[in-house]
Amino acid sequence: MVDALAGWPLITSPLFYAVAVPAVLLMGLGKSGFLSGFGALATPLLALVVPVPQAAAIMLPLLLVMDATGLQQLWRERDAALLRRLLPAGLAGIGVGTLLFGVFSTQATAGVVGALTLAFLAQRLLFPPQAGTKPLPRWAAQGLATASGFTSFVVHAGSPPLNAYLLPLRLPPLTFAATSAVFFAAINLAKWAPYAMLGLIDRTNLATSLLLVPLAPLGVWLGVRLARRIRPDWFYRVAYAGMFFTGAKLLLDGLR
Repeated sequence: MVDALAGWPLITSPLFYAVAVPAVLLMGLGKSGFLSGFGALATPLLALVVPVPQAAAIMLPLLLVMDATGLQQLWRERDAALLRRLLPAGLAGIGVGTLLFGVFSTQATAGVVGALTLAFLAQRLLFPPQAGTKPLPRWAAQGLATASGFTSFVVHAGSPPLNAYLLPLRLPPLTFAATSAVFFAAINLAKWAPYAMLGLIDRTNLATSLLLVPLAPLGVWLGVRLARRIRPDWFYRVAYAGMFFTGAKLLLDGLR
């Protein structure tokens, strides 16, 4: 891969790759559904060593490779009815993100996402759902899906808003993972044209993404296998833990 990219303007900083390698693996595990929530930390981590828009641009081709890996293994487990309800709103969120690109700082967006994520978790802790609790109404589902599309466009942190709707449904782990995988595969594919139009897809970012591509399916492959073996109660404990750490990290980024 390195020989094939000879002459391309790669990022060469060792510090960048020391952060990028674990960030890509973490995103892959999150894309599998096993560490759902933790994957949203990947772009903020990468933003420690490059500007946020560049971090998002480098991650996008890797996300598409992860999506292809996840779809191959999880497509049959998806909840098609849920996707019909959520996807149009998620794609609308991409449109909102494109129109508002540069209006709101990425730090402010990250801070709002982090605060809402922690507020959701606090609500779940203080008022745990009882047997027979109804899911959120359709308007709330579509609002969270739109927010997911928007925050995914800005900082690839779309999982906290989506999980705020999906987690209370207590879907089987594989159904949860597959539905999330299909949703974000469509969202990430829809981001490609706006990113290119905004000048975020350049030779340096693309070459750096290609160098990291072999890592992209590894985390997804490992996570899917773990998701098939983990008990549902532990699956959801890990998912909520991921939302907590992601919410805290994004809130701290916003407060800076």
